Amino acid sequence: MGSLDYLLAALTPLNLLLALAGVVAGTVIGALPGLTATMAVAVLVPFTFSMAPAAALIALGAIYTGAIYGGAYAAILLNTPGTPSSIATTFDGYPMARAGRGDLALTLSCLASVIGGLVGAGFLLLLAPPMATVALKFGPVEYFWLAVFGLTLIASLGEGSTVKGLLGGCLGLLLAMVGVAEVGGDIRYVGSFKALLGGIDIVSALIGLYCVPVLIELVATPARHLEAANRVAGFRLREAGAIMARGKLNLARSSVIGTLVGILPGAGGSIASLVAYSEAKRASPRRAHFGRGEPDGVLATESANNATVGGGFIPTLVLGIPGTPPDAIILGALLVQGIRTGPTLFTQQAPIVYTFIWGLILATVIMLPVGLLIGRFAFQSILAIPKAVLVPAVALLTVLGSYSVHNNVQEVQQMAVLGVAAWGLSRFGFTASPIVLGLILGSIAERGFVQGNLIGGARGSVPAEFFGRPISIAIIAFIALGLLWPWWQQRRQRRGEPAVPPPPESATPVTTALVTPSPAPDRAGAAGVVLMMGIGAAALTFSSEFSDLGSVFPRAIGTLLIVLGALYLLRVWRGLTARGEALEGSTPRRIAVAAVMLGWAFALPWLGFLGSGAVAFALLLLVAHHGRWTPRRALLYALVGSVLLGALYALFKLALKVPLP
Repeated sequence: MGSLDYLLAALTPLNLLLALAGVVAGTVIGALPGLTATMAVAVLVPFTFSMAPAAALIALGAIYTGAIYGGAYAAILLNTPGTPSSIATTFDGYPMARAGRGDLALTLSCLASVIGGLVGAGFLLLLAPPMATVALKFGPVEYFWLAVFGLTLIASLGEGSTVKGLLGGCLGLLLAMVGVAEVGGDIRYVGSFKALLGGIDIVSALIGLYCVPVLIELVATPARHLEAANRVAGFRLREAGAIMARGKLNLARSSVIGTLVGILPGAGGSIASLVAYSEAKRASPRRAHFGRGEPDGVLATESANNATVGGGFIPTLVLGIPGTPPDAIILGALLVQGIRTGPTLFTQQAPIVYTFIWGLILATVIMLPVGLLIGRFAFQSILAIPKAVLVPAVALLTVLGSYSVHNNVQEVQQMAVLGVAAWGLSRFGFTASPIVLGLILGSIAERGFVQGNLIGGARGSVPAEFFGRPISIAIIAFIALGLLWPWWQQRRQRRGEPAVPPPPESATPVTTALVTPSPAPDRAGAAGVVLMMGIGAAALTFSSEFSDLGSVFPRAIGTLLIVLGALYLLRVWRGLTARGEALEGSTPRRIAVAAVMLGWAFALPWLGFLGSGAVAFALLLLVAHHGRWTPRRALLYALVGSVLLGALYALFKLALKVPLP
């Protein structure tokens, strides 16, 4: 059979219907905070067991690619990544939405996702066997440096201080060590909380660290949560097309980066989107606009994270090594179907694998109309919802999303505690992104660090193992470039060289986390850094109770926290830091939301979902509503809350079979 025959096999009515249904289901699930691409594939994979192998793979691939794209909706409209791959999309997507360009951001994300997905699938179709060998060149040390690279990127690209970003990344690495160590089996930083033996769940932490602070800030003022453009077009294809034509090099580069990073098992879309974002910012003449609503930032992140879908299938199909957790689930579905992956898959079972690849390409194309339609109604719907209803509705999704990952109430409690802590840290100038990425990359970094030490010790030189391998040297060079780039930019500006003008005031989002130049010392930031140094000292103290294997990484990160903290305090003393903006709006309302979220999480096992949800919904309504109450408004809000609570209960309990408390 030739390529045309495989394409025709993918174009059967059943396969087209499966691709359409998979994209819609994946997009909707990925758009809900907490319902990740992994969950989308895992929940729906049993329905494919009775299908033909090629049809089953097309359905799963469509669900996967739809879910990765769907994460952009929450990232752009709520500043909450629907999936970890969408973390970098929040950098510019949410500021665009706050400035009234949310429909443009959604259109750009859809177009970029389709292009990135097609590039990744094209690599899978044409170059899978030779490119899979690239992944085998990466050993433990290379994965360690790759994780460090991701952390330094997000630290240097974020608003504010690079040192604070690195401190946040180190805090995330420490959070990743909670529970049973992957290497050595030590039980670390659990204390008397046995619920932490399994560690901190990444999805629950993602929801808490991103979503809860947004909810707390939303209630502080009566201002709208999003601004509407003068003309909300929904489909802004002509404007989006012009932006994409201008950024065609950015699109191509980001798609290739996403594919190459996707080939590396365990790297995933979060690293891919950060690397692509970094390169887009570095190469752009509008680099000062990044982080404040720059469309090129959305193009880079969304094309990169969707390109990882095709890239991740390369080691999965050729080597039997899943590139991402969804790939691992799909690999299991392949085994159920009796398909054995490996180098011979593309020859012995070519009809199945090539029909699947063409089906994945078709699903990516189908994502264009589906994404545009959903994006149009999503933006207009979020605009139309009053803030008083939006806050408790999103809070419901945070509780459901964090619970449904493992059907565990304690993960809801983790979500609430981490969310309130993240809001507190934001008062000291620490953003959530470095902490989240440290948590995501913690296991990769520790495994590579410990195994690299063991291998280097066996070979007689640990430094040579970490600094003497060609791929490691290349990644270290990129790390140095990422850390030195902000310093070089500041040095140029101090010398009076022309800088890129800032974006217009209308495009700058209203946020309390930005750091602005000020002659006053950053006392709040210094207090937060002292807290971080105390956490580092505690990590060092408790690491003495662990084995050699279990303590080597905690000692390194604890020491790094103290050193980086001392460096920041030195900068404060020399007057080289900037003070953050003061809080605007009602602080009691902020505290009330934090208290309700904590109370809800800990009352959930006692009152159940419906009981605790009804009470919390009513309390959040009262806190979020700034206007005058009337009997009609109160009755309407009560009806909306009852319908929403009942609908979500039915969706999760009956449709998704989640055993809600």
